Amino acid sequence: MSDTIRLTLPAQEDFRHVAHLVVGGLGARLALTYEDLEDLQVAFDALLACRDDEDALVVSLDVDEDIVHATVGPFDGEALDRPGDLPLRRVLETVCQSVSVEERDGGSWVDLTKRVSA
Repeated sequence: MSDTIRLTLPAQEDFRHVAHLVVGGLGARLALTYEDLEDLQVAFDALLACRDDEDALVVSLDVDEDIVHATVGPFDGEALDRPGDLPLRRVLETVCQSVSVEERDGGSWVDLTKRVSA
């Protein structure tokens, strides 16, 4: 059986802590290892840092046994290919099993899949 958590919050930095609380609560509920929880937090930190505006940002988490699937967006343009010190795509591919970007509803949505040891 799959559980879904959908969180809509302003993209401003002040609200990122709410996403952390949700992911932490999910981790506690699933009894995730510290490493798996940290990987999820790193992925969300990297993605949420791509936006800092007053528009809504949607985080959707689907949990099914040993897999966490997350969708985050919308972002404008190529969310994973922005220049920086450490490319976002590289960070996400290091902590997740799969990373993809889908264009829909006028924006880019990042899909992540993380296999967890629950």
